Amino acid sequence: MTDLPVRMELAAVRDSADVGDKDDILRTIARIGHECYRLDADAILVGLTAREALGSTGFGRRIAIPHAKLASLDHCVGIFLRLAEPASFDAHDGKPVDLIFALLSPQKGGVEHLKALAAVSRFLRDDHMVSKLRGASGQDALYALLNRQREPQAA
Repeated sequence: MTDLPVRMELAAVRDSADVGDKDDILRTIARIGHECYRLDADAILVGLTAREALGSTGFGRRIAIPHAKLASLDHCVGIFLRLAEPASFDAHDGKPVDLIFALLSPQKGGVEHLKALAAVSRFLRDDHMVSKLRGASGQDALYALLNRQREPQAA
């Protein structure tokens, strides 16, 4: 991503992902992490589940940002899901989520992880961008939105 310090493969962007609940979402993220980045799916799932045990990463406004640190990574990678139907995620505002941006970071990249998490959070606080993500015509359009500079805000 040009404005986010996160690498993302086209195959890691999924449109109309068909998932059931929060656990299913985390398993889907782990599977995609294995498929796209050759990461250990079990390690991803353990990391995501441990983080969720500390408190939901349901960001509010129907968005979740699950995240985990993995020993096998040397840079941050992302996985993005736009769900066909909103799913319960124990979000702080009680709303089910339809946009999920999973962040996987290096185990020893504390500052890098925090900077990437803050950047993803800012990116997904942009109502204009979130509207574009929800209205995008498919995987390629989602990938293009996630991988380009955000438009300057009008004064």
